[in-house]
Amino acid sequence: MTDFTADYAGATVAPSPNHGERLDVAGPDMIVLHYTGMNSADGALSWLCNPESQVSSHYFIYEDGRVVQLVPESRRAWHAGKSFWHGVTDINSCSIGIEIANSGHPAGLPDFPEPQIDAVIELCRDCGARWSIAPERVLAHSDIAPVRKLDPGEKFPWDRLSQNGVGHWVSPGPIGGGRFFQRGDSGQPVEALQSMLSLYGYGVEISGEYCDKTEGAVTAFQRHFRPSLVDGIADFSTIDTLHRLISSLPKFQGA
Repeated sequence: MTDFTADYAGATVAPSPNHGERLDVAGPDMIVLHYTGMNSADGALSWLCNPESQVSSHYFIYEDGRVVQLVPESRRAWHAGKSFWHGVTDINSCSIGIEIANSGHPAGLPDFPEPQIDAVIELCRDCGARWSIAPERVLAHSDIAPVRKLDPGEKFPWDRLSQNGVGHWVSPGPIGGGRFFQRGDSGQPVEALQSMLSLYGYGVEISGEYCDKTEGAVTAFQRHFRPSLVDGIADFSTIDTLHRLISSLPKFQGA
């Protein structure tokens, strides 16, 4: 692909050939955040621009905060893979993908440097304003692909993003006692949990059985919204946090 003009004024351009037409959408209504999971930032950027990789993202953010645009926002980048959110399976067509240089879980999940997070916030705010993206539609790769993906991981500072107007967040419920649910459990309380996860957007079948997919969705939820303990067990803290997130959605305000 030839050079194009960056949609975000703070970005330089490094065109990737890995993109296509957005399908059946007017434009993106979601932002998906990833980590690269590679040791070298330059190596990760090169891979996203390599036609053999068949992967790409709209943006890439270096550790020092430099932002590179690989694919025009009008085009469909190939970053989400097999994924699901609120009934939609073609997440690539309705999203902006942002890759954040970080070697991830294989390297012990290094901290995200402050200049990098500052850049993530500024970019997300810019994209969100231009495309009218709702806060609850700023998501982790692990949210849309539980079990399969872990990024950007439990050390990603979603609370800090929220404090700066990016994403949907409530303070996690305190971890303590109370009833909990885990794999192998079944019954109406598990069905209620699955209903709440599905209502928020996760791809969970409402079966009343605490299956591997339910455990995966709970784990992904914890990784994003209750990161101090990520174990796939739906304890009071997890359920309370999920309930308050749902209650704070605009469509439930005043209901």
